[in-house]
Amino acid sequence: FAYYGVTDNSKGLNRFSYEVHRLLFKWLNRRGKRGCMNWEKFNLLLKKFPLPQPRITVNLFA
Repeated sequence: FAYYGVTDNSKGLNRFSYEVHRLLFKWLNRRGKRGCMNWEKFNLLLKKFPLPQPRITVNLFA
């Protein structure tokens, strides 16, 4: 997230985070014959193994 974590780019950070979650959900659902993972199970998985939260790392105005 550090590449996108510059001042005044919170909308881009949130969009990037959304896409990461969506793609992770997609690829976890492609795991053989084990059945589909719904969003409820996916959210439980994220509670147990959370992804890093996006944040502003570089202040361009300081």
